Amino acid sequence: MEAMRDLFEGGVDAPWELRSSARARRLALRVSLDGRVQVVVPRGVSGEVVRDFVTRHRAWVERKLAERRSIVAALPAAASEFPPREIDLPAFGERWRIERVTGTARARLAVDPGGLLTLHGASATPSVQQLLSRWLIERARRGFESRLSALVAEFDFPKVTLQVRRQRTRWGSCSRHGVVSLNVCGVFQRPEVLRYLMLHELVHTQHMNHSPQFWQKVEAVCPDWRALDRELSRGWRQVPPWVFAR
Repeated sequence: MEAMRDLFEGGVDAPWELRSSARARRLALRVSLDGRVQVVVPRGVSGEVVRDFVTRHRAWVERKLAERRSIVAALPAAASEFPPREIDLPAFGERWRIERVTGTARARLAVDPGGLLTLHGASATPSVQQLLSRWLIERARRGFESRLSALVAEFDFPKVTLQVRRQRTRWGSCSRHGVVSLNVCGVFQRPEVLRYLMLHELVHTQHMNHSPQFWQKVEAVCPDWRALDRELSRGWRQVPPWVFAR
């Protein structure tokens, strides 16, 4: 796989990676909001086949990268500010203000349930970003758990285990063992969109593919899924850039 590095470095100006997947059934290309290109490779696929696949889809990758850059460029100036002055979580109907307190050596984050996050010390961006990321994932976990449990009970789905991850290209997944993985970025979507995302993954507990039976079940539990699915596909526009900062 290392021999294919020139496919990207020779023309596509973006960080990229090759990811081998035992679950993938076909080659796939993903372009994240922060401009990273990922090639998902099923086990057993040769480097030559991957090279041909990437070459054929080079124009698509370049178009997607241009779209991602235009999204970032169109964001308000405040969205690029870091640390942000506030964090909106539409999925939960919450807005958190952020205050900075300097003069302390150790970085820490104080959380006031009333909607205030106080960052103490640590003027270095990586430290602050890590603090906010950990808080965001934990806040998402608590909010997702209650909503997911309610949907399981409402539609009599099998019980599941929740994982919250920070992914650049996927909104969610469901394993054969009943582990539902949700992207933390779901907190930046409307409640209706988050609900659809959860239902989509819960239906996978009964149908592990996107067969007609899968979509019939989705339709039964979420009649307006088509519009919500389109909105979710554009949902990266709502994600502040700092969420994926390293």
